[in-house]
Amino acid sequence: MASKAKSGGEPGTRDHPWQLKTPSGTSEFTAFRDPSLDPPALVVKSGSTELRYHLRCIEDLHSMLKAHGDWMPLGSADEQKPAAEGTVEAWGRSWKNPVGGWYGLKKGLRGRFGMYVPPVLEALRLADVEHNPKNNRMRARQSPPRWAHPQVRFSPKEFGR
Repeated sequence: MASKAKSGGEPGTRDHPWQLKTPSGTSEFTAFRDPSLDPPALVVKSGSTELRYHLRCIEDLHSMLKAHGDWMPLGSADEQKPAAEGTVEAWGRSWKNPVGGWYGLKKGLRGRFGMYVPPVLEALRLADVEHNPKNNRMRARQSPPRWAHPQVRFSPKEFGR
């Protein structure tokens, strides 16, 4: 349930954030990349609350989903609550992920990785996300076939001519 950034600039920046909805479609939020922060962050604003996640979470989550190869439950949970095993939320907190723990940067607001990061990957066309009232899942988008890419040109030899 992603929508385009406000007109007039590259989407996903502070000046032109993505206007997104949670996977269940019940809440709207904005998100943008801010590489100038230390550490660089994906900034999410939901109402008056601002959450920050390591910016590398976008690439790391996409890589993990590609390796996983199938749908994975989102399992969103607040920082104070345990995350269900085998979910995107649990992976976003695990010592086994590439940052060795929480992707969330603000203590007390490090959770909800499984709610706010998947729609960003969907907006970037890196993942498919389900949009049911509960128990949503996501998976990495497979690379489109070479012929589907608009900038790919084929020579007559490739068609046997």
